[in-house]
Amino acid sequence: MVSARSTRRTSVGIPEGPYEAPEAIHIDARSNLEAQQVADFVDRVHTQSRLRLLVDEDVRAIGLVLELLRNHFAGRLTTPTSLARASGLTHGTAIRTIGELLLHGLIVRRPRTETGRSFSLHPSTELLARWYGLAKEMRAIAGNLAAGRPSRASAGMESTEALIPPLAVLDAKLNLPRGLRVLVHADPTFMAMNALKRQFELILGVEIQSRALSIDRLRKAIVANGSQRVSDYDVLACDLPWFGEMAGSGLLLPLDELVAEGGIDIGDFVPDAVASARWNAVQYGLPVMSTAEMLVYRTDLLTEAGVAPPRTLAELLVAARILHRPDRGVYGIAWNGGRGTALGHTFMTIMAAHGCPIVELPKTADGYDGEAGAMMPLRPAFLSAEARDTAEFLRALMPLSPPEILSMAWYDRARAFASGRSAMAYSHTLLAHLYERDQESPAFGRTGHLPHPRGPNGRHIAPLGGYALAIPANIAPERIPAAWQALSLLTSAGAAKLYILNGSLASPRFSVNRDPDVAAISPVIGVVDQMARQRVLRMWPRPPIRGISQVIQIAGEEIHDMLLGLKSPATALTDAQRRAESIVTPAAF
Repeated sequence: MVSARSTRRTSVGIPEGPYEAPEAIHIDARSNLEAQQVADFVDRVHTQSRLRLLVDEDVRAIGLVLELLRNHFAGRLTTPTSLARASGLTHGTAIRTIGELLLHGLIVRRPRTETGRSFSLHPSTELLARWYGLAKEMRAIAGNLAAGRPSRASAGMESTEALIPPLAVLDAKLNLPRGLRVLVHADPTFMAMNALKRQFELILGVEIQSRALSIDRLRKAIVANGSQRVSDYDVLACDLPWFGEMAGSGLLLPLDELVAEGGIDIGDFVPDAVASARWNAVQYGLPVMSTAEMLVYRTDLLTEAGVAPPRTLAELLVAARILHRPDRGVYGIAWNGGRGTALGHTFMTIMAAHGCPIVELPKTADGYDGEAGAMMPLRPAFLSAEARDTAEFLRALMPLSPPEILSMAWYDRARAFASGRSAMAYSHTLLAHLYERDQESPAFGRTGHLPHPRGPNGRHIAPLGGYALAIPANIAPERIPAAWQALSLLTSAGAAKLYILNGSLASPRFSVNRDPDVAAISPVIGVVDQMARQRVLRMWPRPPIRGISQVIQIAGEEIHDMLLGLKSPATALTDAQRRAESIVTPAAF
């Protein structure tokens, strides 16, 4: 590289001769160093590619391996013929190289037909692990180059212990005629799953037929499916509080034996998420997504107003009043105020922040026993002092909220915060991507996260949300083994990481939260992981008891009438208690 603007130059002599010597050429020493660094970079890439991806010095196989990996990540089927054709090698050389890679366990073959005469090629678990190690090494080398450090500084084989490698294909295609049929919720995690449909189809070896519904429609669809002689689905996504209803009514298949035989590491999951998918000490689901409902706030707006992040509900009201500036198009706080399920969840979680669940659960040393509903009938708690305080708190929030608050649901409140219309919000991390990953959001890089501010008798908690995958009890028996294989893979650490890399911010596994690739995406992942480890993330505010969906709906209807001014707080709570007692009674058990 030649520069006429360098302040530090080195003259290069020109041999004497019969001709007039041209003007001396000047080389930028800094450019010379950069050229050397680039050369080192290329050398390191070349060396590491051979060390990590190959078993010998035949660099001609690199193109073949890279084509196989590209197809795997894109969900494209690879056959020996297609791979040989795309490799750039002669057909004979390509086939021999494929044979060597098969012999060394870097490529696996999977039969495409029952005869086994036709098969597809896929990267093995070993090759995928090597590829991930190479990716990490390349990032380190590129980082050194960008920082002006010698590329050789990262010459050692760096540890990839914390990195979760990409998913490998199953050894054999799932035995599922007509494909895998799943019923899920229409949220970012399952939308990421749908976006990865081709890759999962390649991994499982079958077509995936997915149906995504809103929360209320999903619950109705699961109940309706359970009334059929044979299930329409192989795998279901259940909201965590539904497991009492679904398992207690015999709609889900017990998974304990399958979990034990499959060697599933239950300890890697968020404990309260596992407990939520359990009923009467039997596991009926595995968490696929765990989310925390927290208070999010604009750090810049609080700093500008001289307001500390609110730790109590009283402080929250003060902060909301100060930050509420409708003249600037900024409202104090956004929350679920929509009639029915949305407002019912708000009432239930704020009541927990006051120190009491929505039903009378037995107390424990660190809260309440959220699994007690499997063993005893539970009385609704709408007549408690905490319920009355919650009703009054929501009335106080009304004038500090966006004008459409009584129609807001989960997405609306997160969108209001992300767009800058609210200074604070109660929001699930499920939708944190709206402000954590969108650089155009006024809240991007300016968001603080807290557990729910507590009432006078409460404690700081973050109510647990999320979904677990389950198998319907009325599934055709011959489909159970394959359905379990699919469920295991879709809830694996590799799958959870894939969801996060493709838009979700809700992981149910500690190992995924520790993965450097995942942790770098958003600080909220580390915040939720710490809450789960410290037992701040709890399931008892949304306990998996029979009838809980109806109780939530009732709360959302009665409190909505109260906020509209149609009922007094006392009347709304009395009516809610009466209606809920007809749902959650000893007769229901």
